[in-house]
Amino acid sequence: MPAGKRFSTADLAYIAVFAALIAALSLVPGIPVGPVPITLQTLGVALAGLVLGPWRGFAATALYLLVGFAGLPVFAGGASGLGVLGKPSIGYLLSFPFAALVAGLLARWLGGRNPRLRFLWLFLSGLGASFLVIHPAGILGLMLILQIDFAKAFAIDVVFWPGDVAKNLAAAAIALAVHKAFPALLMQRVPVAA
Repeated sequence: MPAGKRFSTADLAYIAVFAALIAALSLVPGIPVGPVPITLQTLGVALAGLVLGPWRGFAATALYLLVGFAGLPVFAGGASGLGVLGKPSIGYLLSFPFAALVAGLLARWLGGRNPRLRFLWLFLSGLGASFLVIHPAGILGLMLILQIDFAKAFAIDVVFWPGDVAKNLAAAAIALAVHKAFPALLMQRVPVAA
């Protein structure tokens, strides 16, 4: 966000709602596939960026992490606190604000192109953020916490790819519907100076 700018009351409400949405999606029972379960958290992260735009999406996911690190049981499986910093999923978690930021930036950049392809642009924005930010950070976290090499971490991570494609298809469809109902939401004005 530009220096000297601040969020409006409506922006803060959107941020809080999307932080709560990510928390709710993380509490849906995950599918155990190894050291990191498959959850719906990344659906919420993609939605935050695609619906709210880069800065509010970043803030919503950062708020989600903040309340989880502060002790509210909002992480997958009801986990909370600073103890999650030692779990194999930490790379994924810490990447969430940056993934929402990238998804929002890509959605804004691509959104002005052919409007008939808006669903495709939203899907590619969410998927791009996932593969440019979440997966590399997740692999790095797996390597550091589990003390494994890149090949083994990559083999763990690749299991998440089909689900991420499906979640980003869903996020694009939801974001498209939201933007049809509220066309100015993604292209929200820059917050005003104090």
